[in-house]
Amino acid sequence: MAKLSLFERRRRRVRTALRKRGGTRPRLSVHRSGRHIYAQVIDDAAGRTVAAASTLGVSASGANVDAAVEVGRKIAEAAVAAGVTTVVFDRGGYLFHGRVKALADAARAGGLEF
Repeated sequence: MAKLSLFERRRRRVRTALRKRGGTRPRLSVHRSGRHIYAQVIDDAAGRTVAAASTLGVSASGANVDAAVEVGRKIAEAAVAAGVTTVVFDRGGYLFHGRVKALADAARAGGLEF
């Protein structure tokens, strides 16, 4: 078996803990790159994406905290419109800091519980 990167080890550890604690709740998954940040609410039981939001196609720069806050607001609106109010937060292998934290706080303020 190949040696995993620290990021991949963290991602697997987080995902395993979510499966144990999350139960049947959908998960709010976050992905960030150097230029953009993406979020989606995924129903793993049904195997489908319930809601999604990202900085793609937005005039503002996608690589800052303000853009992450906007994505957090959008994902909360879309999830609540789809009937989802309680999720588990899947930060992937990213540390809960900066853009990831800003997105999470904005999603909480928008009506999602986690």
